[in-house]
Amino acid sequence: MKLDLLLIIVAVGISLPGSEAGVTEEQMWSAGKLMRDVCLPKYPKVTVEVADGIRNGQIPNNKDSNCYINCVLEMMQAIKKGKFQVEASLKQMDVLLPDSYKPEYRQGINTCKDSTVGLKNAPNCDPAHALLSCLKSNIKVFVFP
Repeated sequence: MKLDLLLIIVAVGISLPGSEAGVTEEQMWSAGKLMRDVCLPKYPKVTVEVADGIRNGQIPNNKDSNCYINCVLEMMQAIKKGKFQVEASLKQMDVLLPDSYKPEYRQGINTCKDSTVGLKNAPNCDPAHALLSCLKSNIKVFVFP
């Protein structure tokens, strides 16, 4: 239900007059907040402070944090069953990011395309940690809800 709401909000935001250049940063963060609000309650050991740290690029490597990251990445359609969904990520990037972010994110996504290869998703959501760490290392303007 919340994912449907997110998609509606993003679609409406993109189709508003004057928004032909893509979403604004405000719209991007609003969409991210919805994802965060869905995933945080699923992982009670991940506090708001830990989630804020992840958003700021401090990515802990433990089961709860990794699975929270996995939840958000799944909502973004960036990862599915521990596999990086490169084409879906590129499409979502076009929908969820302002135009000024896109060239660097496109390059980062392509650089990290193999970051989940050989990693098992269960039980610790390791591919999500590997993917987000790779993206953070390869994209100057790091964005994560």
